[in-house]
Amino acid sequence: MRKPLLLTLCVSLLATPAWAQTAADTAPEKILIVGQRPGPGLWKVSKDDHVLWIFGTYAPLPVKMVWRSAQVETVLAQSQEMLGLPGVSVGVGFSQAFNLITALPFALGARKNPDGALLRDVVPPDVYARWSVLKQKYMSDDDGVERERPIFAAPALFDKAMAQAGLGKDSDVISTIKQIAKKNNVKYTPTEITLQLDNPRGALRDFKKSPMADLECFTKTIDRLEVDLDAMRARANAWAIGDVDIMRKLSYPDQATACNSAVFNSPVMKSLPGAATLPQRMRDVWLAAAEKSLAANKSTFALLQMSRILESDGVIAALQARGYAVEQPD
Repeated sequence: MRKPLLLTLCVSLLATPAWAQTAADTAPEKILIVGQRPGPGLWKVSKDDHVLWIFGTYAPLPVKMVWRSAQVETVLAQSQEMLGLPGVSVGVGFSQAFNLITALPFALGARKNPDGALLRDVVPPDVYARWSVLKQKYMSDDDGVERERPIFAAPALFDKAMAQAGLGKDSDVISTIKQIAKKNNVKYTPTEITLQLDNPRGALRDFKKSPMADLECFTKTIDRLEVDLDAMRARANAWAIGDVDIMRKLSYPDQATACNSAVFNSPVMKSLPGAATLPQRMRDVWLAAAEKSLAANKSTFALLQMSRILESDGVIAALQARGYAVEQPD
């Protein structure tokens, strides 16, 4: 059942640039890892005797993999605080804040193209022909998707393709980590930014009527599904066994940036104060939380997307530039 104020997207909002695949890469592993796996080791950021341990999250992951890391369990048992993933939430009036990493506010019918248009009416014929091949392969039983806006149809197709490929989200891993923290009475500190939507009815009305610049999101999602499934399996396996060297080498066609751009240029997002500066604010908020925890705690555990960890000019590099010692896992 779809929630009345949320639209689930498959892309991670404000995802950072992906890992680049080079000609020197070895052939992708087509068989997915199963059984219990530890995932990557922890990055260590320290000053004096205060340590911030960082766990890199990643998706998609093998659905038949069971994650368990003795290192994570040990570190969490000894930590005083856990920092959540950076992200954005939208507050609607005085109600709860909704997670914008995987959601965009919408009302009944907002998923559909304006004026009853179908996908074939709003995307170029050559792109629609490629969509039709993938749609027949992965979701032939869903005719309703043909009425949806490209930015909604694209993640629906992506999710179906991932399921058929034996790949899923990282929610089980993150949930398990949070349970371990709770069991050890570790203080949880979110690092999300909340944007306030003061007039949800008006914003959603405008959203339903307005076009979206989402063709690039739609096209790049198709690009990725056409060429990247085997490499996705290779990346999932590399994460599962904690092979950082392989993770540094592998990248994928980045549809997330295009999809994020479509979201942030929509009427709903443009109506939110501060939306234009979100990428820098997210970085600043996470860095501030990291430095505060390093000053206050002997040991802090933090979640951070793997792509952000591996950025050459990302938050890890920023901490190192500020005088913290950084050690990556073996």
